[in-house]
Amino acid sequence: MQLRFETDSGVFSPGRLDPGTRLLLAEAPPLAAGAQRVLDLGCGWGPIACFVALRSPAAEVLAMDVNERALALTARNAEATGAGNVTVAHPDEVDPDRRFDRILCNPPIRIGKPALHELLATWLDRLAAGGRAHLVVQRHLGSDSLARWLTNRDHRVTRLASKRGYRLLEVGPLGLS
Repeated sequence: MQLRFETDSGVFSPGRLDPGTRLLLAEAPPLAAGAQRVLDLGCGWGPIACFVALRSPAAEVLAMDVNERALALTARNAEATGAGNVTVAHPDEVDPDRRFDRILCNPPIRIGKPALHELLATWLDRLAAGGRAHLVVQRHLGSDSLARWLTNRDHRVTRLASKRGYRLLEVGPLGLS
């Protein structure tokens, strides 16, 4: 799938699709058939949200970020690519009872471990029964320590793929196969 996106300074990876996001899009398992509730956590300019929305038109894709510029870019990119099933929102605008079947994220590692752990704890707790998250993290930026932290929080973590120093982790509750 070849898409054109608008990017800008002040958002992650302006001007190009970074290798981690490329790995996530290539290797994360496809959504199950039918309606799925998907969260693009930290959407940036929207490549994950738009790609998933176009691949799975029945999915409800929520693209979320704290950066207003990122939300505006994602909204424009969703419109430009025809991804009409993408909604953008600031975290404060999301109903606290809303649950997701899939969370996709190239986490903002550079915010520091305490803030990253708080972010992931908040949103991974919003996985629906049977839901899974797919996170892509560079090995040298702490993918292994993040996997240990998630395991210690009673999540099952599986490395699905590794390429060019990036690791794609699948996260779900213990006991989910």
